[in-house]
Amino acid sequence: RSAAALGWDGVLLAPRAADPLYRRAIKTSMGAVLEMPWARLIDWRHDLPRLQAAGFEVVAMALRPDAVSLPDYAADLRARPRPIALLLGTEGDGLSSRWLGQADITVRIDMARGIDSLNVAAAAAVACYALGVTTSISG
Repeated sequence: RSAAALGWDGVLLAPRAADPLYRRAIKTSMGAVLEMPWARLIDWRHDLPRLQAAGFEVVAMALRPDAVSLPDYAADLRARPRPIALLLGTEGDGLSSRWLGQADITVRIDMARGIDSLNVAAAAAVACYALGVTTSISG
């Protein structure tokens, strides 16, 4: 829903991601899943390099001290526009080290002191907004 509302082109789902056509998912997304192009990837190990070969910069979202801050990455993206594929992990565990290792860059959303993280839906909305404003949203 956030990706659709913020003008992203599509959503790629991991092989084990929940079914977006499940009745509850359609209801929760307010039907956005029916409007937003999406596809389920078969194997991330092969599909991420294909995205990179097609010119996408693969951006992993993770709370790591060595990650670039979201505002810094967004500024770089505005200065040097390029297509990106945003990777978001699961609630709790986040992205595995394998997926982090395949990303071109890791970006973090800085948290206020005493707060360790956002849930994945909130993090997705923040990242989609910050990184999607480099392109115009028509409507």
